[in-house]
Amino acid sequence: MARTSQDSSSKWHFHWTKKVENEDDEVPIFKSSNTIEEEKKENVKSHVGMSTPKKKLPAVAVARLRSVLAALGKNRSSLPLGLGSRVVGTLFGYRRGHVHFAFQKDPNSPPAFLIELATPISGLVREMASGLVRIALECDKEKEEEKKAVRLQEEPMWRTYCNGKKCGFATRKECGPKEWKLMKAVEPISMGAGVLPGCATEAGADGELMYMRAKFERIVGSRDSEAFYMMNPDSNGAPELSIYLLRV
Repeated sequence: MARTSQDSSSKWHFHWTKKVENEDDEVPIFKSSNTIEEEKKENVKSHVGMSTPKKKLPAVAVARLRSVLAALGKNRSSLPLGLGSRVVGTLFGYRRGHVHFAFQKDPNSPPAFLIELATPISGLVREMASGLVRIALECDKEKEEEKKAVRLQEEPMWRTYCNGKKCGFATRKECGPKEWKLMKAVEPISMGAGVLPGCATEAGADGELMYMRAKFERIVGSRDSEAFYMMNPDSNGAPELSIYLLRV
């Protein structure tokens, strides 16, 4: 486009005259003053009446541009929304089952990060009752020749550490109908912990479905590190639960 604008500007400011290609063309040498004056008037009239034609984009180019803009708008609307600096975190699991963590941008949005830990929820409850809990999730960086544009929250497998002790592995999960039903059940709850009464009868041999829900502050250190700190309602003291995502 820059080249096109330069070409058009050069044509606007400079009027190139056509050379005489045939040297045998008869060119009058002597002209009368009346003839010269008339030619000047004709030249002035032709330049004044001349209008510079406006360049228009071809119809095909316009249609293609519109289709590209429409596709960009459609793809942007279908992209999943990322997490912000304040998120909603939900810890849940059956009494004799494993711990699940879900982070949402807001209470009515699908989880942007859902993971299942190998730690039983009864053990995590005991850890939280004794004091502060720090959970670190680690995954390996890919080699330079195999590196892909994978967001940290999209890593499938994690090594788990709870207060410095190794607790097996954690796996990323998709939000299925069962998980989404639970998210909708705790949607009105902004902060609290307890047992979901409607899911107690569905638990079967795994026992009651326990949950803890709170707001978390999300801090992004780099593309390979994020931290989630549970926010206390009184804003005093250290967070009771912190979760770290690390790619090492």
